[in-house]
Parts: sequence; C-alpha cells; structure tokens
Amino acid sequence: MRIISGDYRGRALKAVPGSATRPTTDKIKEAVFNLIGPYFDGGRSLDLYAGSGGLSIEGVSRGIEEAVLVDRQFAAIKTIQSNVAVTKESEKFTVIKSSADQAIQRLNGQQAFDLFYFDPPYAKQTIQADVEKLSAANLIADNAILMAETDQEAQLPDQIGGFELWKQREYGITVITIYRFKG
Repeated sequence: MRIISGDYRGRALKAVPGSATRPTTDKIKEAVFNLIGPYFDGGRSLDLYAGSGGLSIEGVSRGIEEAVLVDRQFAAIKTIQSNVAVTKESEKFTVIKSSADQAIQRLNGQQAFDLFYFDPPYAKQTIQADVEKLSAANLIADNAILMAETDQEAQLPDQIGGFELWKQREYGITVITIYRFKG
C-alpha cells in the first residue's frame, strides 16, 4: 500500500497485521478519490473505521487540512500512528482509540466535518445508524461528502439522513457509494 497522489505521494503505508482488518487497496483508493474529487481546498475528514488510516492520509495528502481517525483495535491504532508518522505532519491528524459510537459522543460540539469515510466491517453495516448519530451531534458540514465502501450485499438506500446518493461504482465485490449532504 502507498500514498497515491498529493504532498505525500509514493510513501509506503503499512497494513494492520492479522485478518481482523481489510485494507482498502490502492486501486479502490484511487477510484474513491477520482469519484469524490482528486484534490481538496482544506476541510476536515472523519473516518470512524480507520483500519490502517490509508484513506484519511490520502485525503490530507490531497489537501484536507485535518483528519480524525477512529478505530477500536489496538493493532489498528499502532498502524495508523506509524502511517501518520510517514507524513512528517502528525499535527494534521487526530487518532482516537474508541468505538464509533463513543467517538461521535466525544466529538459532539466540535467543528463539523466536510468528508466522511465509511468502511466498516462488511458484516457490520452501521452506516445509517452512524449518520443519524453524526447528524444529532451536529458534526456534518453543509455540502459534506460521504464515501461508503461496502460489499454488494449491503444495498445502501438512495438517502441516508440528509445525504443523497451522488455516485456509485462497483469494483469486483466492492461497491463505492458517494453521497452529498443536502441537509
């Protein structure tokens, strides 16, 4: 795995050891950023199931100002911290060891996020419930983008909370669904 584009382009990233985490491949990561816009002019991102942190690091490499990465596994947190160190700009990243629910509670009242990465374990599709909690905590910025990586069995709806389906692509068993926040 590597950082594909932007300020950190070409730097290698580690995967979380073991089989508990499924890393987003470079091919899928590149497809995601081709769909949501290749580069950003600031903003904040949130990844509630960060795994190795690759999506958030790629986003910051491409112009996101600040990324919050959440995972509940100790091995994932260690991997994220190691991968963030590769950027040599750790001040742009906040790493939280927590469940998604606890992280949303902890972030309640903070500045809203412009970009959300949702790549929960395929067997535990909690995207709709997580979006409702984010909305209740006022953590969704106007015109925010939500990227969901699922398998083909997930069957996400055209609307989730105030988000409306914008784009969707299939890559083998992986489905990338992009939503825009309409409020």
